[in-house]
Amino acid sequence: MLPDSEIDRVLVVTAHPDDADFGSAGSVALFVDRGVEVTYLVVTDGDAGGNERTLDNAGMAELRRAEQLAAAKAVGVTDVRFLGYPDGRVEPSLELRRDIARVIRQVRPDLVIAQHPERNYRFIAPSHPDHRAVGGATLDAVYPDARNPYAFPELLQREGLEAWTVREVWLTGGSTPDHYVDITDAVDRKLAALQAHVSQVAHVEGFAEFVKSRFAAWAEEAGFGEGRYAEGFQVVSTA
Repeated sequence: MLPDSEIDRVLVVTAHPDDADFGSAGSVALFVDRGVEVTYLVVTDGDAGGNERTLDNAGMAELRRAEQLAAAKAVGVTDVRFLGYPDGRVEPSLELRRDIARVIRQVRPDLVIAQHPERNYRFIAPSHPDHRAVGGATLDAVYPDARNPYAFPELLQREGLEAWTVREVWLTGGSTPDHYVDITDAVDRKLAALQAHVSQVAHVEGFAEFVKSRFAAWAEEAGFGEGRYAEGFQVVSTA
């Protein structure tokens, strides 16, 4: 794994507003505390989400972008980008790979955090088809697209974006995590980020307790001990 001292820039790629906060906001807060530059790339605006449809899709998209900006602020992230793909209809297309590769070349991250491209049969929620599509497209953008100067030549020829090699990817939402981050010192900020997504979680009774119990279980699985909280990832070396 990359040592902490060699992680200066992190790119978090997700399908929807709130995905970063469920998957990795605690770890992101700790990165920010260390002075790491973190960028969020959200593929859709989440226009098909929300518990009560009092807004049309355009209104929901605007609301969810605002909620994601507020959630990012709760953990210290100021660079948030949206691609505007249709919520619920994402496919791992060449266009999506190009758009993610473009941001990789712009941000030049050492580490990319992405969603797992495989279905999780232990816990179905991370396996939304958009999550899997974005996870697969992100891995393809990391390897081979972003590092290959001959892939999507318009990125270099028209936009001046030189090839970039991401050294490591952490996948969220999979059934076989092999790396755990103790987020106890950041769990309150993670919870604040999640609660910023009012349209998604305000109706969930006992939401805070649910979140804490879920990430306490990760900490127990990791062996961190009672009263701790953790996020789990599957690490992929991509250097």
